Amino acid sequence: MTDQQILEKLKAILAEAFEINPEHVKPESRLFDELELDSIDAVDLAIKLQEMTGKRIKPEDFKTVRTVGDVISTVHLLLAA
Repeated sequence: MTDQQILEKLKAILAEAFEINPEHVKPESRLFDELELDSIDAVDLAIKLQEMTGKRIKPEDFKTVRTVGDVISTVHLLLAA
């Protein structure tokens, strides 16, 4: 899966689950500051990513995620495992 494919899926997930305008979802977008996700939203996003990849995300792996680009990197790690 390419970065662009992951980004498109993330845009769809964020729009559907959190009502975030897909135009605001860019690799440099900050999840908590710009997209206004909170810690509960982060847990929900991790669950959606697990469903998308079919792999379990360890909480410690997701603690360092701050931007959409970080999420893309995490998805790559999950798919490579």
